[in-house]
Amino acid sequence: MKFSPNHLFSTLALLALGLIQGFAQEEPNIIFIFADDWGYGDLGIHGSTFCKTPHLDQMAAEGIDFTQFTVNSPVCSPSRVAVMTGQFPARQCVHQHFAGVKQNRNRGMPDFMDPKGPSIARFMKNAGYKTGHFGKWHLGRGMSERAYGYDAFATFNGSKENEIPKKGLSSVTHAEAFIRKHRDEKSEDKDQPFFINLWLHETHLAHYPQPRFMEQFKDLGEQEQVYASVVAEGDEGVGRILKLLKELELDDNTLVVFSSDNGPEVTRGEDEKIHHKGQEGLGGFYSVGESGGLIGKKRSLFSGGIRVPLIVRWPGVTPAGRTDVTSVITAVDLLPTFLAAAGAELPDGYQADGENVLDAFKGTSMVRSQPIFWEWKGGTSYPEAWPALGVRDGKWKLLFNQAEKRIELYDISADWAEKNNVAAEHPDIAKQLKRKLLKWKTSLPTKPAEHCLNAAGRKNK
Repeated sequence: MKFSPNHLFSTLALLALGLIQGFAQEEPNIIFIFADDWGYGDLGIHGSTFCKTPHLDQMAAEGIDFTQFTVNSPVCSPSRVAVMTGQFPARQCVHQHFAGVKQNRNRGMPDFMDPKGPSIARFMKNAGYKTGHFGKWHLGRGMSERAYGYDAFATFNGSKENEIPKKGLSSVTHAEAFIRKHRDEKSEDKDQPFFINLWLHETHLAHYPQPRFMEQFKDLGEQEQVYASVVAEGDEGVGRILKLLKELELDDNTLVVFSSDNGPEVTRGEDEKIHHKGQEGLGGFYSVGESGGLIGKKRSLFSGGIRVPLIVRWPGVTPAGRTDVTSVITAVDLLPTFLAAAGAELPDGYQADGENVLDAFKGTSMVRSQPIFWEWKGGTSYPEAWPALGVRDGKWKLLFNQAEKRIELYDISADWAEKNNVAAEHPDIAKQLKRKLLKWKTSLPTKPAEHCLNAAGRKNK
């Protein structure tokens, strides 16, 4: 076949355009959806006996469901500090939820997360991303969310600079508006990659079930009806985000990750049908989340308190419909993994507790190289809350309470639900892990940084 000069020029031009488009591939948008107090077993795909989560089930069918994922605290604030910093929260003396100054002092805690410390939002912003945080904050009140690197935010339990209500999916609405700006021809943010934390209120107390969901679950018992309705609302929020990405043709270049900050809340008695902090909203009587057969709930270092869902969806990158039962991933891994997905390096001098698990997100099982450590200073509010320290190294997990002189060891590879204490059968392993745990404990600060105390905190420390 003979080519005319014009034909040859057109062919070369098309080839060049293809190469340019290939090299100009945008960094992925990243959305991290963090639910509140959802148990591992609250999802349909995890065998919930009464909740329906069609959107999350579909998200898993289009991505990977990781069964070995844990967060780094069994309560909200330290769990979220771990995500934000990529470091174990004990490095900032954050052991429980942020509260009032007096309570923070009594707990040896700061009043807010260190604004001078590492922040995933700041790191992503430095990598060229527009950053947004919508929904729950609960990282302390004293600094604007802007101080941590957010371009846009609308939060509750935050600085009140742009406060939104807890009830309803207002956080999702703000996230949707932020996403739409990246397809708006008139917006300066058009086509710029974005990073979003979307932190839902559901299923934290108080419960605000919507009538339409209560009608959907009217055949359930009173407690299950309320809880299933709240879960369904959170699931609907996830569906709205996924639908919008498809509508705006952002779906193929967006990494979406879903998880929960800790396991399900402990169910309260009938005297707590009304939320204990006021007459608005329903109370802990309706907190009947399921751990999927795992021991413990919120406030416990047993699996039910810290092993939570992790669903990763990234069309064309993450294999569809896969369940990963071997990759040991934890919340501090998210920061280095998101940066790696963005093609960015960790900052010089940054002390990482997490590992880059991007290969696992792409479908290759990974073997963890470093232990995972936990610290819990919230007391023994119920029987499974006794462990004060924990470590997982390879297939072994050790739980320890020095004050109670209590130690338990579990082989996670053979005992996923942590029901068989094998410390007596493997005393050398228990001793070795206890030594690692105490060495880590001695490396931690004993008091919070001065600049992380508000004025009243510095006065009353």
